[in-house]
Amino acid sequence: MPSQHPKEIGYGQVIERYVTRKDSDHPRYLELGSARILRPGWPHAERFARQVIEDAATITDAELEALLAYEWRSRLTAAWLIGVDRRASFRERLGDLLLASEVCYSGSAYCFALGRLGTHADAEILTAYLDHYLPRTDLHYDQPAALGALLHLDARLGTHHADRFTKPDGSWDHWVEGVVRLGYPGYTPAEQRRWTDLRCDFANGWTELGR
Repeated sequence: MPSQHPKEIGYGQVIERYVTRKDSDHPRYLELGSARILRPGWPHAERFARQVIEDAATITDAELEALLAYEWRSRLTAAWLIGVDRRASFRERLGDLLLASEVCYSGSAYCFALGRLGTHADAEILTAYLDHYLPRTDLHYDQPAALGALLHLDARLGTHHADRFTKPDGSWDHWVEGVVRLGYPGYTPAEQRRWTDLRCDFANGWTELGR
């Protein structure tokens, strides 16, 4: 499907409806990119969830393509909507964007969406990303989110794709050593899986709420 720039399908309306709308104290893209939505007792949870479910179900493929062709805020939001609605037709598109790593902040949303799609094909995409980027110990991209999503899928599918990355003194340990030298914090595989599990469980709760 050819990508459309948001301006071609009504830029202002698409961005305002799906990306910058406020169902809480902050624009949607900021909430989706933060941990606030995962906190128990968040006061905007039900309103926010219902609107995300509705938009995930009704946004058109053309609108999603347009958002994925634009900048990080729209890409992050589009990936969340794809993940919530489990639109498997966007799997390859998300994989291409994840591997390209063209913009910041949106990669973790691609990983969430792939983890929620929940198939062996999604695990293969995440494995390919880690094969490509874990050797780059000078780059702090979306390696933690990708590993977390892959571990989530391994648990769901009964597979062991992540084992060769997380074995002692393996590529994950080497990458963590490299980014710690760059001034970033260390990351444990269990921590990364927990974050993916939380996001997917929260999205599952949204789906139940919308029924």
